[in-house]
Formats: sequence, C-alpha cells, structure tokens
Amino acid sequence: MFKTRLVLPFLALIALGINAKAQQTDSLKRDTVKIDTAKINKLRIDSRKNAIPTRVRPVQLQRSQIPMTMLDYKVNYWKKSITFGLNFNQSSFTSNYAAGGVNAVALGSNFIYHTEYNKAPFSYVSELNLQYGISKNKGQGKRKTNDRIYFDNKIASQLSKHWYIFGSLTFESQFDKGYNYIDNGNGTFTSQYISNFMSPGYLTEALGFEYKPTGYFDLRLGTGTARQTFVLDHAIHKEQQDNYGVDTLKTVKNDLAFQMVALFDKDIMKNVHLNTRYALFIPYGQDLKFITHRVDMVLSARVNRLINVSLNGTLLYDKHTSKDAQATEGLALGMLYKFP
Repeated sequence: MFKTRLVLPFLALIALGINAKAQQTDSLKRDTVKIDTAKINKLRIDSRKNAIPTRVRPVQLQRSQIPMTMLDYKVNYWKKSITFGLNFNQSSFTSNYAAGGVNAVALGSNFIYHTEYNKAPFSYVSELNLQYGISKNKGQGKRKTNDRIYFDNKIASQLSKHWYIFGSLTFESQFDKGYNYIDNGNGTFTSQYISNFMSPGYLTEALGFEYKPTGYFDLRLGTGTARQTFVLDHAIHKEQQDNYGVDTLKTVKNDLAFQMVALFDKDIMKNVHLNTRYALFIPYGQDLKFITHRVDMVLSARVNRLINVSLNGTLLYDKHTSKDAQATEGLALGMLYKFP
C-alpha cells in the first residue's frame, strides 16, 4: 500500500513533464509557421480586384462563301486623252539700248488627241497632232516657226503574243503658206513661196505586220504601202522646181512602196517624257536616192501641273523637197495640260 502511494505521484510528475514539453514544442512550431507565412506574404502578388479568370482558345480561320448578286458594271474598252500646249515668248528693247536687239513676239501651240480601243484580239489607235507657231520680229514681219497637221489611224488584229497584222491610214499636211527667206545683205529679205495647205499633202495607206513587245515601243512593217502626194497650188512650181515629185500638169502622184515606222513613247525618268517617231519610205521601182527618212522627237519635262519645258526637233531627208538633209529644232517654256 505504501509503495503504491509513492509510485502514483512519481508517475504524475512524469506525465506533467511530458505534457509541458509537448506544449513547448507546439508553441515553437506555431512561431515557425508564423515567421514563414510572413515571408511568403511579402513575396505574394495580389491579383486585381474582381478579376475574372478567362479561357484562351486558339484562333481558327475558315473559308466561307457569301452569295452576291452580279453588280451592274460595264467594261470600257476605249481610252482617250487630250493634250494642249501653249508657249509665249516676248522681248522688247529701247532704241538706245547699248547691246542692241530687235523687238520680237513668238507664240507656239500644240494639240494632241489620242484614242485607243483594245478588246483582244482587235485594237484601234487614232492620233491627231496639230502644231502651229508664229513669230514677229520688228522690221521683218511675221514668220512661221512650226506648222504641221498629222492624223494617223491604225487597226490591228493579234497573231501571236507580240505580232499583229495591221492596216493604217495617215494624212499629213500644213495649215498656212510657207516661204523661204533669202537675205539680200542690206537688211532686207526676199521671200519665196514654196508650200501651202495640201501643197504638199500626203495620204498613205499601209498594210503589213506590227511588232509590239512592250507598251511603249511599236514597230510597223508596211510591206504593201500606197502613198498619194498632192500639190493643189500650181504657183508653188515657180520656186519649187521639183514640185514635190508631182508632174506640173497634174495635182497628185501615186507611189507603191515599203514603209517602216518605229514609235517610242515613254517616261524616261520622273517628270521627263520622250516621244520619238521614225519613218522610212522606200518607193518600189525608183532610184534609191528617193528613199525618204523622217525623225520627229519631243522631249518634255514637267515643272508642275501646268508648266513644262519642251524640246522638239525634226530631221528630214527627202530629195523631192531638198537636195540636202533638213532639220528644225525648238526649245520652249510654257503651259501644257493633259486630261484626263
């Protein structure tokens, strides 16, 4: 009985020690958890308020056909343009101007109407080119600086990618009377009447093949070409002995020939355009000296929408008009308007 009383308190003391040690251990664990939680809270990034989670799905594209009614559109196979140019030059001097000079006024004009029709395999091109210029110097009267009527029509049918068969009709003449001025050496000039409207005038019909590798180059080979040369004013024969190859008792001359025409029309650089036409005419059954060469060139540079600078020139070799080669050149600053 005595032993039992001694053992029970001893066991109670041991149980109290174990319990105290367990409570101490739990306290240490709680403190450790608090320290770790504080560290984690410092590194945590709070989400936005009221943020709604979204689900991102990959984008998928699918082809679908929408039924449509046919629009009321019409194809226009015609292309037209008009170009009008006007140049004006004027100079004046006082009677006592030390360097000398002559009062002068010059006016030049140019009108081009161009139309095209393209609907494979057929095409039609028409161009009307009118040029006229006049100058007036004090003491010399008025004189022409430029005078030309050129009307060209061509219809073609495509044979292959670059080759066509074509037929063309071309008319050439001038507006006003033309004179050759001879300096008498004493400040006076003698005028010789040498040309007028339809004196000469040329009507050319050509049939052949056309080579067109690009939109800006065109080569015509008129294997079957007929030309009528008109001289309606017989008074021209007084100063123009050859009478442009027409018999003085007649007003028209017919020729059969081979004709080659090369055209180059392109912007060679920004705001600079070059238009060149070369024509070769070889009459059948005549001397080779009567072969005709003609080159027409216009180089124009656009300053702004209306103002431009143009350089034009013509080189002609025709034994029926002159024994030597003929040339003309002009440089002008003026107005040029093209529409549309």
